[in-house]
Amino acid sequence: MRALIVEDEILASEELNYLIQEHSQIDVVDRLEDGLDVLKFLQEQEVDVIFLDINIPSLDGMMLAHHIGKFATKPYIVFTTAYKEHAAEAFELEAFDYILKPYDEKRIAAMLHKLELAFKRDHAPVEQRVEDGLAPLADGPSVQGELLRERDTNSHTDRRINLLRNDNIIVTDTADIYYAEAQEKVTKVYTKNGEFTMPVSITDFHSRLPQDTFFRCHRSYVVNLSQIREIVPWFNNTYLLRLRDLEAEVPVSRGKVKEFRQLMRI
Repeated sequence: MRALIVEDEILASEELNYLIQEHSQIDVVDRLEDGLDVLKFLQEQEVDVIFLDINIPSLDGMMLAHHIGKFATKPYIVFTTAYKEHAAEAFELEAFDYILKPYDEKRIAAMLHKLELAFKRDHAPVEQRVEDGLAPLADGPSVQGELLRERDTNSHTDRRINLLRNDNIIVTDTADIYYAEAQEKVTKVYTKNGEFTMPVSITDFHSRLPQDTFFRCHRSYVVNLSQIREIVPWFNNTYLLRLRDLEAEVPVSRGKVKEFRQLMRI
């Protein structure tokens, strides 16, 4: 992996560079201090990840990340900052992680490990993804081909999603999400690693998930079809869904029953 460090504090830049060398195989190709210099650099060279401070000259890190988000090929972005209050915006920008200063070596090491795994997975050949269960097969060769091409094009968003907890961005496999529930202006997300509160509508959240796996079973609920362990008949010919490892029950609304039966072949 090729990396760029964007940091205007020399000591912080040197410390981060040292930690990257110490705990990963990532190659830091340059270290820059100015946002405009970064844009000029990226016009000539490609990198796989940018470690990006927010408070930098000319063009701050958030604005720079907005510009980078429009690139055809987008690098991972890891924000490195002393400011907690930008975590929600970083989530909206689909940052890979959000690291607070002063740096914690164990936290950096864990992030670098996840980053290298994500890069290896996202750049694996399609055939290997199928073998590893990362790109599901469909019925029939033409549909299968379309699914695989779609997965290859949208590899970052199809298998990983950023969840927000205590100002930290937690990069999560979508397969680990059981269900999501709308609560006023936020969405509660339930995973095998706990509960998250996302500052987005459930419609917005659902749009970021693999559509072949996550079903909008109710106006207020999205469920991971692969995590259903029991389908319980309920009133008015609807259902309650019981999920693996959880006590919660997720309803299927009357308007979604027909589509649900087709998906589950019942």
